[in-house]
Amino acid sequence: MIQLVLARHAKSDWVDESLDDHDRPLNDRGRRDAPAMARSVLRHGVRPEVLLSSTALRARTTAEAFGDEFEVEVTERAELYLAAPDTLLEAARTSGAAEVMVVAHDPGLSALVSRLADSDVRMVTAAVAIFTWHEGEWPDVGVVPPDEFELLTP
Repeated sequence: MIQLVLARHAKSDWVDESLDDHDRPLNDRGRRDAPAMARSVLRHGVRPEVLLSSTALRARTTAEAFGDEFEVEVTERAELYLAAPDTLLEAARTSGAAEVMVVAHDPGLSALVSRLADSDVRMVTAAVAIFTWHEGEWPDVGVVPPDEFELLTP
């Protein structure tokens, strides 16, 4: 079984315009939504064994909320910051695990989710897409349609 969980970071704070994009924190809504979405993923019976995150503050903070709920360490990957769809998928494929979560950014995340779901999917902040292949290996992901797809939104 392969399970790929793709999450867009929670809502970020734009109050301090002097901050570099990479350093923007979550706003109040984002700090509420991230742990709530993590609990929602757990209620769906999903608990990834590997949790990868962009190095951007808003993504790291979102991933940490998921990691706390899943009791999994967060692994930061610089290449996930504003990554293209193929980069996001390759990070999951090379993680060494069958159940992987990636926390990253749009537009790459929506593009990857849309491609894997074979439909136009807009990943709002804190949205989580869960893909499951009951048979096969990582090379099948992106080639063979998933057996299950679920989109969770705050």
